[in-house]
Amino acid sequence: MKLTKHYDFLKDVLVLAFTTFGGPQVHLAMFINRLVKQKKYLTEEELLEIQALCSFLPGPSSTQTLIAIGYKLGGPNLAYMTLLLWITPAVTIMTLAAFGMTYLENRNIVRFIQPIGIAFIIYSGVLLGKLVLKNPSNYLLMILVAAFAFYFQSPWVCPIALIVSGTITSFNYKEHPRQNKHRMIIPWANFNLFWGFLVFLALLGHFTDSMPLLLFENFYRNGSLVFGGGQVLAPMLFTEFVEFKELIRSDDFLTGMALSQALPGPVFAFTSYLGTLAMKGHGIGQQLLGSAVGAAGIFLPGTFLIFFVYRIWGQLKQFRAIRASLDGINSASVGLTLGAAVSFLEPIIGQGDWLSILTICITLLIIRFTNIPSFYIFLGGLAIGLIVYL
Repeated sequence: MKLTKHYDFLKDVLVLAFTTFGGPQVHLAMFINRLVKQKKYLTEEELLEIQALCSFLPGPSSTQTLIAIGYKLGGPNLAYMTLLLWITPAVTIMTLAAFGMTYLENRNIVRFIQPIGIAFIIYSGVLLGKLVLKNPSNYLLMILVAAFAFYFQSPWVCPIALIVSGTITSFNYKEHPRQNKHRMIIPWANFNLFWGFLVFLALLGHFTDSMPLLLFENFYRNGSLVFGGGQVLAPMLFTEFVEFKELIRSDDFLTGMALSQALPGPVFAFTSYLGTLAMKGHGIGQQLLGSAVGAAGIFLPGTFLIFFVYRIWGQLKQFRAIRASLDGINSASVGLTLGAAVSFLEPIIGQGDWLSILTICITLLIIRFTNIPSFYIFLGGLAIGLIVYL
């Protein structure tokens, strides 16, 4: 019976890997729909709790959320299988895209993808808000965080907003019932793996000229430090791989970044594309190795961290202040989502890009009043781009 449930869960992860577009803000709404409402693997409260926990950690939060659910349902083995199934489709497509860059030089074919993605971010923010905003103070926190995220666009905005918001609502701990406290037992193994790899790779990168090892160190370091998802990761990687090391052309980078927004699954799979291009001229085998290194380097740090933190989460929840902090964290998550949407909307409105504005409005109407899967909406946007611009 348990094996059957695990198999069904992995099938659902694979379905999500092929149909979940739009980054972590949109992914959460789709996780709730499929994993909670349709399949009932866990409750809505449990999923929001896991998502809030993952928001605190560096790395790909959607991936960490799924890994934690896999761990909850079946332990480490199911969690690792969840990771592989979730990232494989996007990694494969981005690797193939890197090999076929000559056919993707016209970036206008993804002209409609960004506005469609913005519409999904807006809608997912509204849905998440309905779930987690319970009182006026939650709404006030959401507005303040959204303004903070919009006016101070930095990788540190996300952790600062989450920590401050969680701290504010933690003072409401008296609203939560007491629990019997037990002595905390902390398994440090995965945390030691996390920082041990970071230090070892930094030292190795100093003494080696091996390109695959240097790429692995670069991606692992970025995966260990980035908060806020793909929109924060992309400029960090642009600075390192295009401006500083000049391993990848600017137009190739931007084309791949736009394509990654159009694909289902984790946006962090973009690193496979970069790893493949960075090994260009070294043969197909080395390019495939670059793709694997890109994926492993960016996803391993977050995996080590969520394995460590999730194992002690049940112990941390015995403290009322920790449970109370989740209200602030969830309110901040909605604010960060809306702040990201406004940041994307500002240049579109400022430039008078009415085609993008119209695309956003039409997409919102489609999402609200139809049951068309997101996959077909994004596919339709790509098809229109191909028809208009090729």
